[in-house]
Amino acid sequence: MNNFEFKNPTKIIFGKDTIKKLENEIPNDAKVLLLYGGGSIKKNGIYDQVKIALANVDVIEFGGIPANPEYAVLMEALKVIKDENITYLLAVGGGSVIDGTKFLSAAALFKGDTPWDILSKNMKTEKGMPFGTVLTLPATGSEMNSGSVITRKETKEKLAMGGPGLFPVFSILDPQVVHSIPERQLANGLMDAFTHVLEQYMTYPIGALLQDRFSESIMQTVIEVAPKVLKDPTDYKAASNFMWSCTMALNGLIQKGVPTDWAVHAIGHELTALFRIDHARTLAVITPSHYKFNFEAKKEKLAQYAERVWNITEGSIDDKAYAAIEKTEAFFHELGIDTKLSDYTKNYEGTAETISKRFTDRGWLGLGEHQSLSPDKVEKIIKMAY
Repeated sequence: MNNFEFKNPTKIIFGKDTIKKLENEIPNDAKVLLLYGGGSIKKNGIYDQVKIALANVDVIEFGGIPANPEYAVLMEALKVIKDENITYLLAVGGGSVIDGTKFLSAAALFKGDTPWDILSKNMKTEKGMPFGTVLTLPATGSEMNSGSVITRKETKEKLAMGGPGLFPVFSILDPQVVHSIPERQLANGLMDAFTHVLEQYMTYPIGALLQDRFSESIMQTVIEVAPKVLKDPTDYKAASNFMWSCTMALNGLIQKGVPTDWAVHAIGHELTALFRIDHARTLAVITPSHYKFNFEAKKEKLAQYAERVWNITEGSIDDKAYAAIEKTEAFFHELGIDTKLSDYTKNYEGTAETISKRFTDRGWLGLGEHQSLSPDKVEKIIKMAY
């Protein structure tokens, strides 16, 4: 196992009717900017619960943060923060709203002239404006980590940021919010969480026995609860296991001491930026091709995954590894998610070359756990996914 350091300061408040505990978490003298997305929280009752809990706090609202949080919209929110002397941020939403809030947390204290530099220059934020979250859509794990991904429509870019100053102070996770989530978004959340685990697991054996079993247990749980959540989102037992699996998939724990990949996400972000495809669905497009292209480097871990997660015990290492890829793709299809780029756009010709060039222009010489996926290899993986 590799050396590592681990600190996660986010306080988790999990369970039924926990949104009301919000009043105990935000300082009474704070001036709060309440951030949310398209307004679904006003239809499902979450907004009312939040407002009641914040009755004694000075609150200004900013809605309309889109899926794949848009830089231009966030700059409007940043102006509100500056003009209104906001001291505390509260994200009420899914990963997009929380990611956008993390950018604002960093940008609010940023000393430079162009906040986009935080992303384009990969700056690590050591201190941001304090913020909390009320999670409304399990998927990204953003409620318990310090990472964020922001989109800039005008340049068709989607870039990541982070740093130790961007952990939420607290996150409230009430699984009852799952009741009102549309089936497409539930499928996306299941897909996102599953792939987050794969990115931290599907590399090569390093003797991190506990870390492997943490990862395998999360994947097994997602596989088990997926059909239950999709069939009946009011199933509290399934919803609570789904929500906690999403959080545990990307709160930093399972990646400690092990190599990680993240090439699927890097490529997927480009597909979202270019075609506005749901983030989770870009992962489904790239994952099978990525594993097939890098089969020799990943087959030992693929075979282990086949045995422990899919109960495939017959055949050679190669046999089990191939079967694992097939099982994974079949699972994505069971979620109702297509796995070819041509399923999402008919304008896919030239996509591989465009993304390869972007990586070259950014100086990204190699992706993956071995940093061996040069832009020309990325091009081949994308073409396999057409």
